[in-house]
Amino acid sequence: MKFHMKTVSSALLACALIPASQGLMAQDKELVIGTNNWAENIAVANMWKILLEDEYGYDIELSNVSKNALYAAMSQGDIDISMEIWLPVTDKPFLEPYKDELQVHDAWYEGTGLGLVVPSYVEIDTIPELKENADQYEYQGSPSILGIDSGSAIAGLTDDAIEQYALPLSQVNSSGPAMMAALDGAYVNEEPIVVTLWSPHWAFAEYDLKYLEDPKGVYGVNETIYWFSRGDFSNDDPWLTEVLNAWKMDDDTLGGLMATIEEVGDPEEGAQQWIDNHRDIIDKWLAAGDKTN
Repeated sequence: MKFHMKTVSSALLACALIPASQGLMAQDKELVIGTNNWAENIAVANMWKILLEDEYGYDIELSNVSKNALYAAMSQGDIDISMEIWLPVTDKPFLEPYKDELQVHDAWYEGTGLGLVVPSYVEIDTIPELKENADQYEYQGSPSILGIDSGSAIAGLTDDAIEQYALPLSQVNSSGPAMMAALDGAYVNEEPIVVTLWSPHWAFAEYDLKYLEDPKGVYGVNETIYWFSRGDFSNDDPWLTEVLNAWKMDDDTLGGLMATIEEVGDPEEGAQQWIDNHRDIIDKWLAAGDKTN
């Protein structure tokens, strides 16, 4: 086969203009990311899918499975990475059977929260104060705590809180969107309301909220979110390992990402919009991979 020197020279010039880190990653690389239906999990998984596919030539599959299935599949090599493991308490039982086959990497979010939340404009600051001010927190004619589905962990903890603090309020269980709609309506009118919430959640980027102090520790302690992988992943992809280890988010950045997705109504479109508006943050994460080249 004959090649024209001009064609070859042009091709070489084009390759020379590609940054070294991106050039090394430009080859197709398949990656399965395990996900679940938590809002923050869907948000960050779609963010990384867009970044790695559009800018570094990866072929990403998002595999939405239950937690038990995720850990088992990753231990067998069918899932490469997952963006979210809560430690030291929440996800320890899922990790324990596979701790020799899986690797927990660096933290990307510190200080998770779980508990009863009120708008910052209300005057109470602790759960015991709800007992004295229950009449202010009426919902449909009865003092109430608005929660999510009755089978959730936070719903069970809220039942415990009502019992341990002897609160004269009932928990009203519904869907997450219904709870958030009630919060939005009360917030707009600056009315008292108490809901069950957790961090990270997009609500903290949209509203000025506060956790009620929990002196009995019913809702437990704050935890840390890490990313994790099959055991040999860091050897197979040292570049992405360094990049994900450099990845850090807080209530403002993660809450903003989730709020954008909520507003747009589509995880990929919302993540893309957030990426376009936060290149300075993202470029710092990506630059961490340069030292592996």
